[in-house]
Amino acid sequence: MRSLPLPLALTARLTPVAVLACAGWALSSGPATPSAADHRAAGRTPTQSSSAPSSTAVSKSYATAPSPCAGVPASTVKSLVPGAKTAGKEIPSTDTEIRRTCSWNALKGYDYRWLDVSFEIADSDQEAKKEYEQRVTEKSGGGAVPGLGDSAYSVVNLTTEDKQQTREGVVLARVSNALVIVTYNGSDFESKKAPGTEEINKGAIKAAKSAVAALQGGSG
Repeated sequence: MRSLPLPLALTARLTPVAVLACAGWALSSGPATPSAADHRAAGRTPTQSSSAPSSTAVSKSYATAPSPCAGVPASTVKSLVPGAKTAGKEIPSTDTEIRRTCSWNALKGYDYRWLDVSFEIADSDQEAKKEYEQRVTEKSGGGAVPGLGDSAYSVVNLTTEDKQQTREGVVLARVSNALVIVTYNGSDFESKKAPGTEEINKGAIKAAKSAVAALQGGSG
């Protein structure tokens, strides 16, 4: 991948970076509708924590969300998001026990990449399965990813705004009562084209496999 010096005359062309970053933040860091986890957090009383026992308590494989920034190896970050800080940046969450997200993004030369990895913890396997199926339905047009968690799905979409293409891949994976959500997108600001479908899809799946492995290897 090339790395080209940016003359002053090209400054105006980099404005889409901020726009794309905002779009990526909205798409990958905050769902349009509240998730099941958000509803649970909103429904708690000031004295009730996520770990408080209830009459309908069930055994959970995962009690809290793991560190998302540790979910993707530095080598994978370097290959998917060239130029990004491998440590990533965790996005603030209203309840870190049930949802945590880490983000990596960078512009190298004219190529822009954005990667988000999220962990969400449901109260039960059944609740996680319901949430997973709902999100798959909302993101129709993709396909199953065999051998990833209990079930997994990937979809890639192309969007064009002001003649600039952006291709985004999303992978959803369920592991017991946990959901792993990976968003990976990119653009080329020189050609105004987007990376190929295969590149984005494989990149998103690669990150998802690392995140699922990190989840399963944690203490839960």
